[in-house]
Amino acid sequence: MQENGTEVTAAGIARLAGVGRAAVSNWRRRHADFPKPVGGTETSPSFALTEIEDWLRAQGKLAEVPLRERVWQQVAGHPQGPVTALIHVGCALLLVHDRPTVWLEVSAGSDARLADLLPAPLDQVLTPRFGAIRKRAVATPTAAQLRPSAPLLRAAAELAAELDARKAFEFLLGRHLDANPRQYTLTPTGLAALMADLAGPATTVLDPACGTGALLRAVAAAQGAPATEEQHLDGQDSAPELAALTALRLALHTRAVVRTAAADTLRADAFDSLRADAVVCHPPFNERNWGHDELAYDPRWEYGFPARTESELAWVQHALARLREGGVAVLLMPPAAASRRSGRRIRADLLRRGALRAVIALPPGAAPPYNLPLHLWVLRKPALVAQAARPEVLLADTGVFTADSRGGLDWQAVRTAVLDAWRPFDRTGTVLEQPGLSRCVPVIELLDDDVDLAPARHLPPPAAGGGERLADVRDSLGETLRLTDRLTPPPAAPRPPVRWPLTTIGELARGGALQLRTGGSGGHARVPVLTDHDVLAGTAPSGTLPDSDEEPVLTEAGDVVVPVLGGGSIARVVDEATAGAALGRNLALLRPDPAALDPWFLAGFLRGTANNRQASSYASTATRLDVRRLQLPRLPLEQQRVYGERFRALAEFEETLRLAGRLGEQLVRGMYDGLTDGTVEPG
Repeated sequence: MQENGTEVTAAGIARLAGVGRAAVSNWRRRHADFPKPVGGTETSPSFALTEIEDWLRAQGKLAEVPLRERVWQQVAGHPQGPVTALIHVGCALLLVHDRPTVWLEVSAGSDARLADLLPAPLDQVLTPRFGAIRKRAVATPTAAQLRPSAPLLRAAAELAAELDARKAFEFLLGRHLDANPRQYTLTPTGLAALMADLAGPATTVLDPACGTGALLRAVAAAQGAPATEEQHLDGQDSAPELAALTALRLALHTRAVVRTAAADTLRADAFDSLRADAVVCHPPFNERNWGHDELAYDPRWEYGFPARTESELAWVQHALARLREGGVAVLLMPPAAASRRSGRRIRADLLRRGALRAVIALPPGAAPPYNLPLHLWVLRKPALVAQAARPEVLLADTGVFTADSRGGLDWQAVRTAVLDAWRPFDRTGTVLEQPGLSRCVPVIELLDDDVDLAPARHLPPPAAGGGERLADVRDSLGETLRLTDRLTPPPAAPRPPVRWPLTTIGELARGGALQLRTGGSGGHARVPVLTDHDVLAGTAPSGTLPDSDEEPVLTEAGDVVVPVLGGGSIARVVDEATAGAALGRNLALLRPDPAALDPWFLAGFLRGTANNRQASSYASTATRLDVRRLQLPRLPLEQQRVYGERFRALAEFEETLRLAGRLGEQLVRGMYDGLTDGTVEPG
């Protein structure tokens, strides 16, 4: 056994073999030569990856696993942890990216030679990109630290040859973030792009709570032209691993100067002399221990000393303090920061001095916590020489773009609405009012006892449309209810249960009767994304994928899409209207061979409750479906089509019921609004 080798859990073994975890447990009991655990716990043991691969190969059970999955298994099972593995991989990929011939020289020979030779060329790449060793967040790993990572680094370089260095690192980082959703607070791609657009062109950009670097990456991408060495991207985070991962991620994406620091920004500002063109920030919310006691006389509190409960206003003033005169800051804020009484004096001073330029309410679901309509605050550093304060502030509310049911946000619509209001306002100081969406509010109107900046409190209601619009909704509902009556399934004739010969999706995939694909973690194609929420709610594609050059999985008519999380027995056949959408996360796509399988027959039997129950596994908080274990009866194609037609009719009935429900909700909501705003007569 290789000392300090990469370890893999039972779940990882199951993925390597393309089976369920129960099969791995059976192998351990039945085969005396199955490798012994080398770590973990008694209830969750881990095994040496090399020994497992050798055993699976000898038994003929090693599935054809894509290279990217095998590399991810090495990252996840790294003896020093996945974060250290990602940092080592990022350093090596930066060498592969910047000096590929040097990598080829040091990687020739044994793993021990690679670990011994690698630190020197790594330092020659890292120092010019990140600065002197004492000031940068990414330290050059030593030979001893690199020795357990040597096989992983070779595999990562092989993956870079297949994808390129940047895409390889983005894939591995994305898998790590997906595997640890509670450990990191992420800024969704659509929101990051919108914040970058609001910040505008900038040469020097700071993110004082950089996390995984999503905002800085979005700003670099929004510049339009490739970043040059004259541009600076600066970030700080209290977590050293995030500061290091952000630096490596940005260095692989841009030629700009990248500087990141690991320290508590409010207590130990690493960029106290910086005056940036733009600051973008997704700060932590509702922090009580942000430094209130020790920072009482800090010069950054130019607009007032924040209360202990107003950590977000401390971040706002920190951002303003790090801007040059006229620089722009864009911060994501909780909605309470716009109205809490403890912050009204600071909000009033931000308004009086013209620092706060816009407050934009986002729809619920824009970013965690997803149940709240978070706000964007856009600020501008006032001139040192006193000038007349801007007389108006832009208030906007994009809550109208909240998706129906469980669908994702239409980020393109949100972005268009926000920028169509912000850009003319930024140029001229005013913009035409759009009822229910945006309005320029005089500062004097906001300077009351509450200084409440919540946009919804100051915007006129949207035009309701009155009785004429509601009459159209009522007519549509009537037509839909009549259609529902016609589509109601006929009475079912009872019969004894049938015992069919069964096969599994895994067996069908191995036999070529269908292809099995999983949702991507990124993509460069600008196409609609079919999410698991869309499949569950029966809605059109509404999501987005993180921006990367990974090829997305595009759907085709006749594909069957199955959500793998949540425990619901749902399967959707892709129609012509949905075809071409990218497959989102937490979805499995089955592409049947039309000569062997009818797609409606396939989707119908996959929805059986008992079928889903036997193919599901249960964690502490979620249910996960192992699609390969779903069962299907072995029937001739003609008989499949008979069942398929019945399943298709049921799906049409189900969709009509959904439409009736949505129209009914719209009619009820419109009636309430019309009666309360006076546009509908009560008689």
